Parts: sequence; C-alpha cells; structure tokens
Amino acid sequence: MNILQIVRRYGPVGGMERYVWELSRELARLGHQVTVLCESCLAEKPENIQVIELGKVREKPRWIAHLRFSRRVSNWISAHPDQQRIIHSHERCNVHHFTTFHGPPFAQVKSKVWWKRISPRIMANLYLEQRELCAPQVKAIIANSTLIANRLRHYYPAVAERLSNPITPGVSMIPKRPARLLQENSGGVIGFVGKEWKRKGLDIAVQIVAELRQQRAGLEFIVAGPKPDDVRHLFKDWNGGFQLLGETDSAALYARFDLLLHPARQEPYGMVIAEARAAAVPVLVSDACGIADELDKISVLPIHAAMADWTCACQALIGQTQKPVIRDWATVAQEQIDCYQTFT
Repeated sequence: MNILQIVRRYGPVGGMERYVWELSRELARLGHQVTVLCESCLAEKPENIQVIELGKVREKPRWIAHLRFSRRVSNWISAHPDQQRIIHSHERCNVHHFTTFHGPPFAQVKSKVWWKRISPRIMANLYLEQRELCAPQVKAIIANSTLIANRLRHYYPAVAERLSNPITPGVSMIPKRPARLLQENSGGVIGFVGKEWKRKGLDIAVQIVAELRQQRAGLEFIVAGPKPDDVRHLFKDWNGGFQLLGETDSAALYARFDLLLHPARQEPYGMVIAEARAAAVPVLVSDACGIADELDKISVLPIHAAMADWTCACQALIGQTQKPVIRDWATVAQEQIDCYQTFT
C-alpha cells in the first residue's frame, strides 16, 4: 500500500504523536510505502519513511494554526497528485480518506448554554471538526477508544456508517515493576503521570493520597508531567512525602510505582494507564477514561465517587502482583491495514 500519514508534530512527543510515530514505523516494517506529511519532525527520521516537513505555523490561536496547517497540506496534495495513495490524517484536514480521532469531539460544546457558544473560536472549531468527519471523500473514521466512538456517534449520527471499530494505542517496551511485598498499612509509592494535570485530575489525586497517608505511614507520591511550579500549591499542607519531577521520561518510572492513580475528568484513552499495565503496575482510574472498559471493575471508579471509596480501592490495589498486559504496535498496524482494506 501507498500510505500518507498526516500529523503536525512527527515524533514520540505526545500521546497522539506517539501513536502516529509508532504506527507509521510498523506500517513501513510490514513493507508498505509510507510518507509522513508534517510541520516538523522532532526525532531522527526513520530511514524507510519519507518525511516531508511543511514548516511550522504559529501555535496560537490553535484554530488558526489548524487552518494554516490544513491549507499547507491541501496545497502539497494538489501539487503531488497520486490516485493510488491512501491519505490518513490525525489532524483537522480536508483531503484525507481516513481520519483517526484522538480526543473528545469539540461538538460537546453544544451542550453549553447558547451565550457560551458564540465566538469565532467555537464556530471555527465546529467547522473544522465537521469538515474532518463529514467531507465526501472520507471513507472511515477511526476512534482511539470505544468511549470516543460512542461520543462521535452521538454528536454526528450521520457518519455512523463511516465509523470503523476503534483502534486503541499500543505500548512500547516498558521496564517491569519488580515483585515486592508491602506492609499492610505502611509504605508504598503511588504515581501520577500527566502533563495536562487539571484534565487528568491531579488535584483529586492529591486529596486521595493525602487522605490515604493518614492510614499508611510512609506512603510516597510521585508526580511526573506538569511543571513543578504549576502544581506546588496543591501540596501546601504537605510536610514532605512527595516528588514533583516535571517533564521526564515516564517509561523508567513505572517500576518504582506500587499503584498508578489516574482520576481523570476527561481522558479519551489513557496511554499512561496502558504503559503502567505493561509494566505490571496496578492501576486505579476514573470511568471518564477511554481505557476503562478494558480494566477489571476494581480498577475503575466513577469520577465523583466518595473519597472513602477512592482510598479503600487504593488500599486494595496498592502493591498487588500483576501480570503485564501488553498490546504491541504491530497489532495496531495490522488492525489499521484491515481497516484500509475494509473501507477501500
């Protein structure tokens, strides 16, 4: 197959970007001709993939950045026609045959009161999203979780026939958590990973761990992702017992965790949860995570569950011996090929 992948930032630098980076490399390993169209490549270019950089656009406002990048993509496609090419976008473009939807639909803004929906930003984002999903050349829409697929079906019922089975992300090799026993009511390390800390519920996690520390002496809390100065205020009543690591390679961290806590308010999938599972780390997450339907019931709580329920679940899960759960990127690539074949 001749496959063109479209992403603004090409490289393992974020959840969506990691998805495109790994998918494109696996497709190329399988012998397909892969081209990546991007603003910039943020890693060493794979030798077996043609990477075309269109140049950076100004980051903000984001909706204008989407429009500018989309225009550059359209111009390049017009200048390089190829009837055999499968065009697969991960951005707000309008020339693609396939689009992978990585986040919650912007159309959920329609549930807000009308005066909160009147702005150029909102109108532009609704236009970009509808164009991405409903343009006549679009053959299939691939959600990255069942949660997102259901929301797309709700907000855009006209595209139901274009919705493929969700293709969830894979996981690269992660160092495993060594087996270790914890005392019943003391010690242990709880981890939180997520740069967008408000959406991912760090403030909730801080409350949960603070409450749990009343029951477990010596419990530690490690936070990776957000800038320390942005979240230090959440720990103003703490007297030690926490580490704020900022942006760091989380892969090596999971082996230190005895539980990953992720009480997200909104999480389309939850790559850090999949990574923790691959490292044999027990997880406790909210039901607002797309990955929740892949987990045991004991590992999922309603986002608005009582604090006592969260702490009780933490106590039950922390330090449990787990088997690694690994979904590799080769499986993701094969599912994507099946999707191409089904809808073309």
